[in-house]
This record gives sequence, C-alpha cells and structure tokens, in this order.
Amino acid sequence: MSTSAGWDHPRTSFYTDHYELTMLQASLHSGAAHRRSVFEAFARRLPDGRRYGIVAGTGRLLEGIANFRFGEAELDFLERTQVVNQETLEYLANYKFSGDIWGYAEGEAYFPNSPILVVEASFAEACMLETYLLSVLNHDTAIASAASRMVSAAGGRPCIEMGSRRTHEEAATASARAAIIAGFDSTSNLEAGIRYGVKTVGTAAHSFTLLHDTEREAFEAQIASLGAGTSLLVDTYDVEKAVRTAVELAGPQLGAVRLDSGDLVAQAQWVRRLLDDLGNEHTKIVVTSDLDEYAIAALQSAPVDSYGVGTSLVTGSGAPTASMVYKLVSRTDDDGNFVSVAKAAKNKASVGGRKYALRKLDERGTATAEVVGVDHRPEDDGNDRPLLQQFMKNGELLPGWTGHEGVLRARQRHADSMAELPPVVNRLQRGEAAIPTIYEEH
Repeated sequence: MSTSAGWDHPRTSFYTDHYELTMLQASLHSGAAHRRSVFEAFARRLPDGRRYGIVAGTGRLLEGIANFRFGEAELDFLERTQVVNQETLEYLANYKFSGDIWGYAEGEAYFPNSPILVVEASFAEACMLETYLLSVLNHDTAIASAASRMVSAAGGRPCIEMGSRRTHEEAATASARAAIIAGFDSTSNLEAGIRYGVKTVGTAAHSFTLLHDTEREAFEAQIASLGAGTSLLVDTYDVEKAVRTAVELAGPQLGAVRLDSGDLVAQAQWVRRLLDDLGNEHTKIVVTSDLDEYAIAALQSAPVDSYGVGTSLVTGSGAPTASMVYKLVSRTDDDGNFVSVAKAAKNKASVGGRKYALRKLDERGTATAEVVGVDHRPEDDGNDRPLLQQFMKNGELLPGWTGHEGVLRARQRHADSMAELPPVVNRLQRGEAAIPTIYEEH
C-alpha cells in the first residue's frame, strides 16, 4: 500500500454504525453471514441542476479498508457495552477484508445509477463497510464535483483550495485532496501536502498587516523575509495606496497582489491598469472572498490570474453530499449459485444483479451514453471505454490507486474524462445529466 511517509492511517473499524455489527451477529446466527455477496455503491440522482459528478475518495477508502480491523480497545468496548455477543466478538477479532473491489477510477465522471463501486465478499465482510465507505465517497465526491465546476468556470486560470478553517480538520485534508484531483492547482492545507504530496501555498492574512504600525512596515517585512516575488494582501485599508506602496517596495518583481473584498470585477480591472501604469505588467492578481463557480464565471471578463476558494468548495457548493447508497444486488443461495436481489420500496427501488459499465463514445471520442450491463459485460463497439477498474483482489490492494501516485493518476483521469463529455455541456448550465445511463439486461 502506498501512503505518505510520516503518517500512519488510523484504525477505521469504528467509523461505522451500531447496526452494522448487529446485522453481522444476526447473520452469523442464521448461517447466512458467509454467503458470497455483491454490494454496489451508486447515486440515484445528481444534485439539482448538476449534469455530472466526479468520483473521489476511493484511494482514501482503500487505505481505510486495509486498516479496518478490531483491536483490543474496540473489542473491549463492544463486550463491555454488550453491542454484540461472544460469537461475534470472536469473529471480529480475526476480521480482515479478503474480498474483491472494483469501481470507477477517481477523477472519473459519473451519472445517475453509475455503479461507482462494486464490492464482492462474504456478507459478513462486505456489510460492515457500508457506513465507512459511504462517508468517504459521499464527502469526497461532493467536493470533487464542486471543484470540477469551479475549475471549468475558471477557464484555465489556476484555482487554489483554501477552505480548511471552514470545516472539520480531517474533512479539510480530504477536501484538499479531492480538489486537487478535480483540477485545483494547489492547497493551503499542509496536512494534505505531507500526506498526499500536493503543492501547498500561502503568504499572509490581514492580521499580519494589522500587527505592524503601518502597512508599509508590514510589506517591508514580508518582502524582506519572503522575497519580492511574494503575494501582498492589499485590501486591509486603501487598495490603491497599498498597490502603490507594494510596487514601490518590491518593484516589477512583485509576484502578486491579493484582493479579498469589494466588487472584485471592477476592482481587478482598475488594479490591473494601475499595476501596468506603474510598470508591473507581470505582477499577477489573485482574488478570494467567498467565491463559488458562479462568482468565478462572473470574473471571466476581469483580468484575474487565479482564484482562492474556501467555504463554497469544502461544503460542496450547495451539495455537501453525493447522496450515494450501498446496496446488496446479488448473493449466493444454499447451492452456491448467485441470485439477483433488489430493494422494491417506492422511490428507492434498486436494480439487482452484478453490474458492468461501459462509456459509449462516438467517432470523435465524445461520450453519448453510459451503458450498464446487468450480469454481463456490454459489447464494446470499438470506440467505447470500460469503466470498472479492479482496486483490491483477495483483500490485497493493487498498486497505483493510493498515496501520491493515486492522486496524480486521478487528476489526469479527471482531465481525460472531462474531455469526453459532450461539447454542448456548459458546466454551469442547468439541465438533465450530460449523458443517459442505460441498463442493458439479457
């Protein structure tokens, strides 16, 4: 397993719900716990107005499954609180996932009913993963989906993730990772840097300016310490005066000025003219201040060089969960033969059977549909692309899906997947999913 040096992944077995273990106990009692089972994670719908989603979190999830074990502390708690009986405790003491996992690669676009993750193992092994699996995929996929829209709206200008102070500390690190996968250039989060090898950036906040007796003294200190190529925050007091002072002190080598308030479009325009008039044609303009994809799109006409995004990103820009579910779709009977099973509840029905997914591509390489074969592989017409990759085999992680390598591969997959979507799809345009998901049954 590839993880970052200096970070030990925590044991994950208690990132779950009580009823996962009571189901285990009851299935051990009935004898059905060891039936081979196939579970599927999917989303019945996209958030309102979204036309695609981006898969993220799989690498984190795989690392977590490898550490999904029950140690002495967990077993003592379960025995003391009588969550499960002795037979179940004995089973959990030796638990280690030994099944197979397939799924859409991180960075891949998905649509309603895409079989994003397929888990095959005994019922006992697979059912306990439900809560942990969904918490990781629902969070990271929501962040990556929002980040992808922001990157698209930015039109090639870099986006910086800086939302750590707006969410839980572990969610902040996961959000930074998901944003990088979806095309963000860098993050302010140092923990993401050490865990996943991603680029971190940052200079100074308003408090640094306020600390000093004058803005000039603050700028002088920052330039002397960090170099003329630093980024100076110029809206603590008077923006025009700050820009003039910054140029006077750093000269044409000044790296960037950051705007964090006011009418960003109008302000960026006249700050650009001022910088050019002062001879700083190469000094960049960075904007922050509660940006989302719509604000970024509105700034397309402004001479902005990069965007810093915080709150809206780490909350999924209005869709903080991907609404994925994890359903049993097939299991063996007493004779060892697989039987399709499905939930039939109103508005929550599922489709039984093991799924295989293929993205239909036309002669130009543009996606036209997602075809999901039920208990069979859809036929490839020659231009099409199978979507399910194998991540784990017999409980062992296959190489390339975790750690820094996994993030890099996912980032490239995001770029490739976006290139497949129909050109007519405006990333912020409201409407139905960009392509349909078609079930193909025998």
